[in-house]
Amino acid sequence: MARKIVITSGKGGVGKTTICANLGFALAKQNRRVVLVDVDIGLNNLDVVTGIENKIVFDLVDVIEGKCRTKQALVQDIDQPNLYIMPSAHSYNKAQVTAENVKKVVDSLNDFFDFVLIDCPAGIDEPFRRAVFGADEAIVVVTPHLSSMRDADKVLLMLSNFNIKDYSLVVNRVRGDMVMDKEMMDSSKIAEILDVRLSGIIPEDDSITTLLGVGKTVNRNCESFEAFNMLARNILGETDKLYDCTEKYKGFVGFFKRAIRRKI
Repeated sequence: MARKIVITSGKGGVGKTTICANLGFALAKQNRRVVLVDVDIGLNNLDVVTGIENKIVFDLVDVIEGKCRTKQALVQDIDQPNLYIMPSAHSYNKAQVTAENVKKVVDSLNDFFDFVLIDCPAGIDEPFRRAVFGADEAIVVVTPHLSSMRDADKVLLMLSNFNIKDYSLVVNRVRGDMVMDKEMMDSSKIAEILDVRLSGIIPEDDSITTLLGVGKTVNRNCESFEAFNMLARNILGETDKLYDCTEKYKGFVGFFKRAIRRKI
């Protein structure tokens, strides 16, 4: 039986799809069978982030409309054989693409995968319900900004209306130098305010933008590489460690690193 986890956020642009793709890759590296399902229909870009847009034959909407079988819409990741992506479509028939029908597709993946990660559209309207309805767990992505926190709080309230067994928080785009200088809120404080368990901290990482442009996930040369591995191990229940974005900015040398970062 697969663990069905929706990756959601109240606010757009917080890196939700990036978190979904890189968490999926990190779990697949741990020898778990993982499928990413793009339910952000119309504004979908999970296929671009994972670099499989040129390999798509069928998509989620085709499965729902009966144009293909579920496995025909799955695209294997280029670099990780344990990872598959079910892409979405730019247009769809609203009468057919309902929350119930999306859930049927997600449930059909149960016997073939250990994890089903559902990329959810931002906001709390009908597209949100369509994505969350088929999930058992949720990861809420937030950035250390007041507007993102407010929207995340709304999402957490909405999740209580669904059959979500467990949910946690991932704080994305954390700048360790700004946390050290008290210019950005600490991730543990954000989790405390939102009253939710913190399962991951992802640092601000310029290399992610470069990799997204060529459809690649993070690698060992990226600052966020270990952060995503920690998040994956936390989701697996193996550890409860969180990435320390402030570590390299501590001490005498760290003081100068912070000073240089402020001038860039």
